[in-house]
Amino acid sequence: MSKKHAVLAVLLWSTVASAFKLSLRHLTPFQLLFYALLTSLIVLGLPHSCEFSSRKENLRSAYLGFLIVLYYLLLFSAYDRLPAQEAQALNYTWPLILVLLSIPLLGRRVRLRTIAGLSLGFFGAFIVATKGDLTDLNFSDPIGVALGLGSAVIWATYWLLNLRDERPPVEKTFWNFLFGFIYILSVLALSGGLAVPPIEGLIGAVYVGLFEMGVTFLLWYRAIEDDMTFASNLAYLVPFLSLVFISLIVGENIAPATVIGLTMIVGGILLSSA
Repeated sequence: MSKKHAVLAVLLWSTVASAFKLSLRHLTPFQLLFYALLTSLIVLGLPHSCEFSSRKENLRSAYLGFLIVLYYLLLFSAYDRLPAQEAQALNYTWPLILVLLSIPLLGRRVRLRTIAGLSLGFFGAFIVATKGDLTDLNFSDPIGVALGLGSAVIWATYWLLNLRDERPPVEKTFWNFLFGFIYILSVLALSGGLAVPPIEGLIGAVYVGLFEMGVTFLLWYRAIEDDMTFASNLAYLVPFLSLVFISLIVGENIAPATVIGLTMIVGGILLSSA
């Protein structure tokens, strides 16, 4: 059963890049995050007993919730500016950044394999960002590239800090999301951005809340509890399956540079994490 959970989680996560791009045709990144977080809180909170945490744990959730908001705003903004294939490939460098940050923060040993993996992965990201044009160094949207890579840095930082939280995964995720929702609600309320969105945008945001943050998290937690190795290995299929959905649903022509760069990124992750 655990393998079924992992397979379903990977398939669902493979669709969300397309959902981001389509939803952002009707919503701002702030609106998309607001309705997605609201949906995920219902999914995570209603079926589970998420008791009030201690003051120390609440403080941790307060800053982790801020990182979640920052991560998704950067990510959605990147998708708003870049082709979906580029945004998802750049964001997928976060495991490389996690390895890089773990060297000073967790005392991880620097080996030749680690250096080679990081070099390969970041060169792959460079290929994606330049669309394979390495001679002219022509970035079609430097801000979009910076947002995509910035989201990866924030997500890697979030997971490093999240390791220190010993609460059950669903409980701490719920509270982190709750604080994040309070932040985004406050911003929209103060800026006058709370408005009923177009139905297409609302459906997209609910889909993102269900299958990027809510249901899929529950499936993934169950999968790694039972067979972490299988689930972790299967997760490397997500960015490649995402390209298939991006092509079929969003209608983007997948550039060879994206496939080459993404393959190098995943190869770099495997090499540096070994």
